[in-house]
Amino acid sequence: MQGAGDQGRLRGAGEKKVNESWPDWRGSARAGRVDHLPSTLPATTTILWTAPLSAPGLGGVAATAQHVIVSDRELNDTIDVWKCLAADTGKVRWSVRNIAPGNLDYGNSPRATPVIHGDRVYLFGAFGHLTCADLATGEIHWETNTTDEYEPETTPKWGTCSTPLVLSDRVIVNPGAKAASLVALDIRSGKQLWKTPGKPAGYGSLIAATIRGQEQIIGHDSESLGGWSPATGERLWTLTPDRANDFNVPTPILVGDKLLVSTENNGTRLYEFDDRGKLKPKPLAVNRKLAPDTHTPVVTVGRVFGLWRRLFCLDIAKGLKEVWTDDRPPFTRYGTLVADGSRVLCIALTGELLLIDANAGEYRELGRLKVFAEEAGMYSHPALVGDRIYLRGSSSVVAVAMA
Repeated sequence: MQGAGDQGRLRGAGEKKVNESWPDWRGSARAGRVDHLPSTLPATTTILWTAPLSAPGLGGVAATAQHVIVSDRELNDTIDVWKCLAADTGKVRWSVRNIAPGNLDYGNSPRATPVIHGDRVYLFGAFGHLTCADLATGEIHWETNTTDEYEPETTPKWGTCSTPLVLSDRVIVNPGAKAASLVALDIRSGKQLWKTPGKPAGYGSLIAATIRGQEQIIGHDSESLGGWSPATGERLWTLTPDRANDFNVPTPILVGDKLLVSTENNGTRLYEFDDRGKLKPKPLAVNRKLAPDTHTPVVTVGRVFGLWRRLFCLDIAKGLKEVWTDDRPPFTRYGTLVADGSRVLCIALTGELLLIDANAGEYRELGRLKVFAEEAGMYSHPALVGDRIYLRGSSSVVAVAMA
């Protein structure tokens, strides 16, 4: 599942690693990981450019060294707009517009992150409109509306939230229809390759994994966690949690050959797979206190870092035991986290970036940078490419120097 330019390619001896692209939800592999975060943050904020937006939005940013893709809303909140900005200047290179009227909780903007794959980008709106566009020009190669095409029986109150999963020659989406819970479309033409029956859609995004030789798609529907065959859509296993009514927003995380899952009613759990690649129903470890409703944690240095009314640092080897927690104001509400091999970057709703030592035995801050003041409210996941971070506030997207 690689985008334009493989994130994580190592440079020659003595050269610093760089983050070459951010092509997907939570970056490559959807893990919220990069090769390099700075050892500290700059003393002053350097905004390299600012691009105005017409409306607040929830969808994440995708970027390469040349392109920054972000969603917007126009014409009295009835049209989805996808903008490709030049990474060096923030100027609009192209725009794609889809008519998308409606009324959802938390606004009507797209929730899904654009997915950059080779020379194309896949754009998914909150009302089901899926577009495959040319990355360089914005020319539309194909488009469909999964809500109109598959007619799910229920309309999620938050709309279509899952970022499409690009695997090899197919795009996986989850319309949540009784006869088409998940659907695979041909990456070049948009033609349906398979559909599989099941439950209504969850709000989280799917991941791909190969466990014990079993290639599978892993993620939530509205009621359970599951694994599906990417070749046929066959459901391989189902895990129904002890406590019902999770929103099922956070993305599952692979931790070696194990799976970390967080939800608001069941907390954070670590599971293992059996020899056939099916998830065992009894978790290896549980932490009930880290129970985010929409935030997805990150994993680094054998620890889980997550936000739920405070910042948690949990030790995986010690059964998700708390190493430390911190309840200062930036951590008491929603935030996003990105990690490298020794640090964690928190992007807080307050418009701040906080860099944290991942190895320390207590909370240790390595730097803090204020980006937004008047338009704080960074619900959108950022993109990190090179020494820049692209952040979306309530009325603009900015490029900020990280070094």
